[in-house]
Amino acid sequence: MSNLFSIPVKTIDGGEQTLEPYKGKVLLVVNVASKCGLTFHYEGLEKLYEDKREQGFEVLGFPANDFKAQEPGSDEEIKDFCKLTYDVQFPLFSKISVVDEAKHPLYQALTAAKADAVGEGPWRERLTGKGIPVRPVPEIQWNFEKFLIGRDGEVVERFAPDVAADDPRLLKAVDEALAK
Repeated sequence: MSNLFSIPVKTIDGGEQTLEPYKGKVLLVVNVASKCGLTFHYEGLEKLYEDKREQGFEVLGFPANDFKAQEPGSDEEIKDFCKLTYDVQFPLFSKISVVDEAKHPLYQALTAAKADAVGEGPWRERLTGKGIPVRPVPEIQWNFEKFLIGRDGEVVERFAPDVAADDPRLLKAVDEALAK
């Protein structure tokens, strides 16, 4: 997965870059949305970022409008919403697709590296119970799915959308990755 850092991404302000500036840090890559029932996760993600940033931890938010059009805004609107509503300080990137034919190369690499997500069983049942088709493994199921990437660029773990930033399973994995 060493090529993860060479994948082109666009910042929320429109700048072209790769993830190279984050090499050597522990990353939590999250597909985010502003109009989702899980949008409150921004608060926990920001707290986790603030608590662990000095240890070499970054949360990277990638807005996606793939699930029931829950991220309809422009990059500028998303940035404003995140700043004004949750005071998000962690890096945000330009809106991308995380599923199907339009899936961004970053998410192609992430889902290929880690097919199964911790805690995904209850989330899949919840989607099914609401009549929402469940995507086959390894596809992203919903907004706020999280990928933990170690300092070496390897995907350490993947967490289901409803696994919150303060979930003991996620915190343990982050702390273990930071200790390496």
